[in-house]
This record gives sequence, structure tokens and C-alpha cells, in this order.
Amino acid sequence: MKIIGILGGVACGKSLVAKQFADLGAGILDADQAGHEVLRQPEVERAARGRWGDAIFDANGRIERAALAKIVFGANPEAARELKYLEELTHPQIAMRLRRQAGKFAAEKRAAAILDAPVMLKANWNAFCDHILFVDAPWEVRVARARTRGWTAEDVRRREAAQEAIEEKRRWADLVIDNAGPPEHTRMQIERIWQTLID
Repeated sequence: MKIIGILGGVACGKSLVAKQFADLGAGILDADQAGHEVLRQPEVERAARGRWGDAIFDANGRIERAALAKIVFGANPEAARELKYLEELTHPQIAMRLRRQAGKFAAEKRAAAILDAPVMLKANWNAFCDHILFVDAPWEVRVARARTRGWTAEDVRRREAAQEAIEEKRRWADLVIDNAGPPEHTRMQIERIWQTLID
């Protein structure tokens, strides 16, 4: 089974690309979903409460990601230090979940699995991958998409500042998808790549 890592800027359409690969039979290694699950682990909740207090927890006693994001993606100088702490707390456990899921997909005889992880390079998860795919979309398109999530252009800038530069991500890629247009245009490119990979 081949593992294809997906890179790109914030709101470039990585999730759409992953879903379209899944429609063709690929498994999805979703680091964001794994991150959700890790944040619900009791030992992670205890560490987070000790670091950031009750303010980041919702009425059900679960970590509220939006509140946590304000701390780790904030505009103040402390944000980078807090993000580093969060990554050291969660990344090893996220990686373990991704490896376990990849093993399950391999046992199912999937032709490929797609690794969708915004911090892939920072976490060194690209080491799992046989190919790296870069999802390309212009800044204006990405900001427009991000606004549908309730984010501002400044939110996009701050989140991207916490990741590798777009140019660095593109340099790692051996495959590129143009996702500036309609989903049908993206789908045609994905089908071509899929046929190449499974031949």
C-alpha cells in the first residue's frame, strides 16, 4: 500500500482532495481527527488543564478547540511557546494512531492511503509517505474558503505562520493538484494520479 501525504496552504482544499481519493478506494489517515481524539484522552486533558486552566474546557469538561486555538495561534509572543508545548503533548500519540490506522488499511488491501496532516513536515510524518502531493490554490481563493469557516484573512495568516512556508511545502511535493477551480476539475486530476499510482 502506498501512502500519499497531502500538503498545501490553509483552506487550499486538502480535505476535498482526500475525500475524492477516498471515493476511488483510498483510506484516509486524518491527523486532524486523530488530534480531536487525542485531546479527549484523560492524561492529555489533565496536562492541558494544568497548563491553561479551566478556560479552555467546555460545559461537558472537554477541551474546546476554538479556545485552545486562541492561545496557540495568538498574536502574542507567547503563542509559539504554547503551540510547541501542545505539539509535544499530542504529536507522538497522533502518530501512533496514524500508524495503527495505516496498518488496518494495509490489512484491507487498499491500494493507497492519504495522509491529511497540516503539520506533516513539522511533525516529520512525511517520513511515512511514498509520495507527497501539493494542493495548489491562490491566496484569494483560500481566504474566501476560510471565510466560510468563520475565519478572517488574519486568522489564515496566523495559522500559516505556525506551519512551514507554502514554498517549502511545494518543494517537498512530487505531485501537484490545481484546486483553484470547480471540484470537477480537481477530480479529473485526481483520477489521473490514481491510475498512475495503482498501475
